[in-house]
Amino acid sequence: MAEEIKKEPPSTFKVTIDNITIDVAPGTTVLNAARIIGGDVTPPAMCYYSKLKGSGGKCRTCLVEVAAGSTADPRPMPKLVASCRTTVMDGMIVKNITSDKVKDARAGVVEFLLLNHPLDCPICDQAGECHLQDLGYEHGKEGTRYEFKRRTFEKEDIGPYIQLHMTRCILCYRCTYVADQITNKRVHGILDRGEHSEISTYISKAIDNDFSGNMIDVCPVGALTDKTFRFKNRVWFTKPVDAHRNCENPDCCGKTTLWLRGDEVFRVTARKDEWGEVQSFDGKPGWICNTCRFGKKKTADWEVEGLTKISRHSVISQGKYDGLVMPKETVTEVMGGRGPKLLMHIHDESGVNNPAIDLSKINGPAHSDTFDKV
Repeated sequence: MAEEIKKEPPSTFKVTIDNITIDVAPGTTVLNAARIIGGDVTPPAMCYYSKLKGSGGKCRTCLVEVAAGSTADPRPMPKLVASCRTTVMDGMIVKNITSDKVKDARAGVVEFLLLNHPLDCPICDQAGECHLQDLGYEHGKEGTRYEFKRRTFEKEDIGPYIQLHMTRCILCYRCTYVADQITNKRVHGILDRGEHSEISTYISKAIDNDFSGNMIDVCPVGALTDKTFRFKNRVWFTKPVDAHRNCENPDCCGKTTLWLRGDEVFRVTARKDEWGEVQSFDGKPGWICNTCRFGKKKTADWEVEGLTKISRHSVISQGKYDGLVMPKETVTEVMGGRGPKLLMHIHDESGVNNPAIDLSKINGPAHSDTFDKV
């Protein structure tokens, strides 16, 4: 009897997503395969975070239709699957934006996420960079069928720098993974079950460690916000620039994004990629420590590299284009060499918003008494 010849598994799998075929390594998820293609082919993800082990499978916004399981078994999968938890098979055919089932399901998921979510985008600090806001504009509906009272929670301070607004939370679990995997200790998590589930600290203990601020960066909505930046400025009024410093903490990459308004540094965040995740440097996620995030709020503390690359579809990119050439000022030539003159200085006349006060240095939002003390 002839010896059976064992076939070696292929080094790469061919997968087709929305009629685009690529080769990926075995074990790659459908979501990451779609990210290799990029563009609209990539499903949205609210809970999956490639730098956090165990994330994904919670929000169901990344559902896709598998029209053919593999070359060996071309039968379609009977139900939509979460692309962040489904690995590709050789010959798999996946439909995302080309599937009406996916579009309908995604609209239903968005409606479900917005059942208890407060529509407070005009006062939310996450507005302009909120993943749920983008998802709602793309897949949401004009009205809601929900007729019952929305669940509400009291705002809670988690440590000296972070405020939790649980009413906005979609229970993506990202912040708990951050606390578990990159901080010294975790004292917060999910309490209760069902619609009563909430993120909270254990007996109201504060989260006090060097990397707790990264929970703000991974939050896809405005549930976790920077207390030092709250209500100080709109994100699209600030200018993001890449900067770095030699941080004393060996676990901090020291590479950040500074959000400037003039010469003032209003906030410091980790650098993010096109998927809204923290960038990797030298094969490691670029997490930053609280000293870099909250303690270095002067441009002199940093070496500025240049303007951060922002997607042209983002509201943050308005008026911020790399290599932008300003038009030539012609007023001086028309006026015979005289420069334009202001009729009055509004700050001198009104007595408010004193320019001598740096809003970025105020611990929290500015009030009228802030200017009365001057």
